[in-house]
Amino acid sequence: MEDIVAALSDPVRREILVLLKTRGNPLSVGEIAGRFPVSRPAVSRHLRVLRESGLVRDELVGRQRRYTLTPAPLAELADWIARLRAPSG
Repeated sequence: MEDIVAALSDPVRREILVLLKTRGNPLSVGEIAGRFPVSRPAVSRHLRVLRESGLVRDELVGRQRRYTLTPAPLAELADWIARLRAPSG
């Protein structure tokens, strides 16, 4: 869970996840980078952090890597937050 929290700590990475969710189809680094005011290498580094945390997966399609959201790892974090929000007793 620590990797997930660390990955979510950056606002650009959170926005990348939202973009992948709203688009619903795989996106290339270039397509993702075009939406942010940071360099393409910076977006690649953000995607690496997200991939290593399990929040996105990539697939090689021709010469491009295409990224998709993998929301399953968020379930552990959501469960932990739900326990904190639940009434004591």
